[in-house]
Amino acid sequence: MGGVLAILEQREGMLKRVSYEALTAGRRLAEAKGGRLHALAIGPATLDPSQASRFGATTIFAARDDRLRHYQPDVYAALAEDLVRRNGYDAIVLGATALGKDLGPRLAARLSCPLTADVTALAMEDGAIVVSRPVYSGKAILKLRVRAVPCVISLRPNNFYPEESPGDGKLQELAVPDVQLRTRTVQFKEPETAKLDVAEAPIVVSGGRGLKDPANFKLLEDLAAALGNAAVGASRAVVDAGWRPHSDQVGQTGKTVSPALYFAIGISGAIQHLAGMRTAGVIVAINKDKDAPIFKVADYGIVGDLFEIVPRLTEEIKKLKASE
Repeated sequence: MGGVLAILEQREGMLKRVSYEALTAGRRLAEAKGGRLHALAIGPATLDPSQASRFGATTIFAARDDRLRHYQPDVYAALAEDLVRRNGYDAIVLGATALGKDLGPRLAARLSCPLTADVTALAMEDGAIVVSRPVYSGKAILKLRVRAVPCVISLRPNNFYPEESPGDGKLQELAVPDVQLRTRTVQFKEPETAKLDVAEAPIVVSGGRGLKDPANFKLLEDLAAALGNAAVGASRAVVDAGWRPHSDQVGQTGKTVSPALYFAIGISGAIQHLAGMRTAGVIVAINKDKDAPIFKVADYGIVGDLFEIVPRLTEEIKKLKASE
């Protein structure tokens, strides 16, 4: 079997979590196909991709050059295409991030092969790759049988929990090809006020229309501060209303999150929201409507007035932490 290539993603020389998710999914697929897992890491000279061997990569190809500190589409596509043609992989997996949503179609076009995007589940059935992805704003799950070789698969972040499988992965350096750049990434501009990304946070406190006014998100910010290392998220309804920036949105058309602890406060639990957070470790719902759909997926539910419950919860957490 041709095996699987996982394309890794880095920021400032550090591999991102989505890289380990791609490696985990890629390893499972390679094992099911009886093939090998290779990894491709592209970045600055300081990039250390050796961690990929802890997740099952037997060979790690590294293209390291300070000119590649930021994503350069033409270089990435050329490197990946060359590896696929030389090694004959059956599948290429990468994250369905901003980078992956740009690179995946480019690579599929170069290889004249199919692309299955935003995949949330991956398996082998009767010798074919079977992928699942949400459609109709998460109201249904589409299963696709992919028989073409090779194929490109982009994985929705936070749907494949990284699982280690340590091995003796070999590092192989790649020369950076002399490619004429049609487009060039020159800078990533961070927000003026840096805050924890909901997609990366171990705890997420999300609010919906039940908060009644954008000013009332201060209740959630206070709770997040008391919890520590927590991010504040939002439902689509409040983002559409202009209460919170789109970067805070959790759901089908926002970000998929999988924190250890997720608070859904004043959120009814529309399907499009559930699609973005139902894989959280523990879900706590606070809503005055006992029949709200959110309670069907919650591990703990509180039926009541959030304007009374949230401040009391914040104070109790502060007391608990003060006594430690």
